[in-house]
Amino acid sequence: MTKAVVGLVTCSSRAEARTVAKAILTKKLAACVNIMNGLESHYWWQGKLARAGECLLLIKTTRARARGVTSVVKAAHSYQVPEVIFLPVESGESKYLNWIQKSVTKK
Repeated sequence: MTKAVVGLVTCSSRAEARTVAKAILTKKLAACVNIMNGLESHYWWQGKLARAGECLLLIKTTRARARGVTSVVKAAHSYQVPEVIFLPVESGESKYLNWIQKSVTKK
């Protein structure tokens, strides 16, 4: 198990995704944020089935920065209950994992 995690956050639009990504990166809470367009999400909301077009953020960060990412997402996001999920990175290319760690270390 590494110190790296990948965060998943869905956003209502590309513009919102860019705003959230910039807020995360500006605070050095992630090494990289990818924006994936064209998602169609189906989910339960307020007792009813709902569907929406969304963008997905893939956030490369560390366990130590996950709480900070969550706070920034909640502050910058339009959803009442934004998706903020972190998945552990079991293993990976060592230079890439080191880059993530160095990128989120405040100097």
